[in-house]
Amino acid sequence: MSEELLINISPMESRVAVLDNGILGEIYIERHHKLGLVGNIYLGTVVRVLPGMQAAFVDIGQSRTAFLHVNDMQREPRPAAKSSKVEKTGDERTIIEVTADDLAITPPVISTQNTEVVSVSKTLIQHRLHESQRILVQVTKDQLGSKGARLTTNISLPSRYLVYLPSSEHIGISQRIDGEEERTRLKTELTSLMQTVNLKGGLIARTAAERVPVDKLEEDIYYLLQLWRTICARRQEMKPNQSSELIYQELSLPLRSIRDLVHAGTEKVVIDNAQIYEQVRYFAKEFVPFVYDRIVHYTAEQSLFDVHRVEDDLRDALKRRVDLKSGGYLIIDQTEAMTTIDVNTGSFVGGRSLEDTVYKTNLEATHAIARQLRLRNLGGIIILDFIDMLEQQHKDDILESLQSQLVQDYAKTKITQVSELGLVEMTRKRTRESLGQQLCEPCSTCQGRGFVKTAETVCFEIFREIMRCARTYNSPKKFTVVAHASVIDLLLTSESDTVADLEYLLGRVITFDVENLYTQEQYDIVLD
Repeated sequence: MSEELLINISPMESRVAVLDNGILGEIYIERHHKLGLVGNIYLGTVVRVLPGMQAAFVDIGQSRTAFLHVNDMQREPRPAAKSSKVEKTGDERTIIEVTADDLAITPPVISTQNTEVVSVSKTLIQHRLHESQRILVQVTKDQLGSKGARLTTNISLPSRYLVYLPSSEHIGISQRIDGEEERTRLKTELTSLMQTVNLKGGLIARTAAERVPVDKLEEDIYYLLQLWRTICARRQEMKPNQSSELIYQELSLPLRSIRDLVHAGTEKVVIDNAQIYEQVRYFAKEFVPFVYDRIVHYTAEQSLFDVHRVEDDLRDALKRRVDLKSGGYLIIDQTEAMTTIDVNTGSFVGGRSLEDTVYKTNLEATHAIARQLRLRNLGGIIILDFIDMLEQQHKDDILESLQSQLVQDYAKTKITQVSELGLVEMTRKRTRESLGQQLCEPCSTCQGRGFVKTAETVCFEIFREIMRCARTYNSPKKFTVVAHASVIDLLLTSESDTVADLEYLLGRVITFDVENLYTQEQYDIVLD
C-alpha cells in the first residue's frame, strides 16, 4: 500500500491528511486556539472526591474539571498476603490479610470455618485522595461535549519505538507485531537494556519497533529516561500557591504525526509551510532518520489539500449519505449512545439474482465502512445494518471482508457475528472527538434533531395559541401573528378559511407580520 502524509499549516490550524493510494484515509485537525490535551501531564489539584462513583474531579487549569476513576490510578504496592497458623484447642486456624479492593470490588470466597480476616488495607479512592491534594496526572481523553478530560495517574511517555511506563514493571510488545521470534527478541533486548541503563519502570515496544536494531532501542531508552527526569524536576519546582501546572506538553500535531504515523511504507511527507518544514526535518533527523529524505516542501500556489482533493473528501465526510460505486449507498447517523450505519442497494440492480445483488452491495459496503470509520473517527458502539442475506457463506464472507479491512485501523476494534437480521455489532476505541464533533455544532433551527416542523404544523400551533390567549386575556381587540414567511404564506392561502372562522368565533381581528430572521418553527402572538 502506497501512503503519503500531507501537512497543511494555516494561521488558524494544523491539519494532517493520510492518503492511502491517493485516497484520503485519515484526517487529524488541531486548532491553534484549542490544542488537544491528550498526552499532556499536569500537576493538578483534587477538587472533589466521589466515593459512590469511586472517582474524583481534578483541576488541571481547563474550563472543566477533569475526571479520574480509581481504575485509572496507579496501584499501591501490596504487601505479600500474610497468613499464620494458630494452635487453638487443637484446631489449625488461618489468619489472612486482604485489601479493601478485594472486599469492595471482587469479594473473595473465604471459608470462615478455619479462617479469620484480621485487617483491611485502605485502598479505596476516598482513602487515597482528599480535597486540595496535589497529584500528577496525564490526560488520556480530550473533553468530549459536556464531559471533562479523562485522566490517569499511570504516566506513559511515548518515543518513536517505545513507550515508557514509570509506574509499572511490565514489558510488553505491540499486538500488531505478529512474529513470535521477533516478539521474543524485543522482550529479551528490552529486559537487558533496562538492566544496563538501570531504568526503573516498564516499557512497551510499539509497532514501529519491529526489526529495529538494539542501538536504536537504546537511544530511545536514554531519551525517555532524560524526559522523565525533566518531568520529575519540574514537579519539584511547582510553586505552593499554584492550583495546577502543565508539567509536560505533548508534541505539536506535525511532529506527532512524524513520530506516530510514518512507517516504512510512507513514500512521502509533503509540508506547505517553510517553518514547520524545517522543524519536521530537524525532528526526523534526530528520531526518524529513514523518512528524512522523503520530506518535501510544497511551494505551489494552489492549496495542497485542493490538489489532492482532500477538501472535497472532507465535505463528503460530513454528509449522512455515502455513495458506493455500484449505485448503492450508506446512511451514517451518529447519536450520543452509538453510531448506526445502514447499507442500501440504491440504484444497483445487479445481474443474476437478488441474493447476488445484495451480496455484492454488502461486500462493497465493508470497504466503505472501514474507510469511513477511520476518516470520521467514529468510536464507541457501532451498529452495521447490512442488507439481509440468505446464504451463510455470504454472511461469513462479509464478516471476513470487514475484519480484513479493519486490520489497517490504528484504533482497537471488536466485531460480533452477523445476526439473522443482518446486523453486526462492533466497538471501536474512542480517544478523541469524531470529525463531525470537531467541525460541526448542533443546528440552531432543529437543535440537532435533523428535521423541523412543517409549516402546516406550526400554523395549527398558532391557532391553538391564539385560542389560549383569547381565553386568558379578555382585553385584546386584535391578535398579530409574527412568524416566518413560509408560515405566513400558508396562513394567507391554504388556511385562510380557518383564519376567517377563528376571527368569527373569537370576535377579534387577526393580522400577520413576516419576520425574516425567524426560523420556520418560531412565532410570536402580539396582543393589541
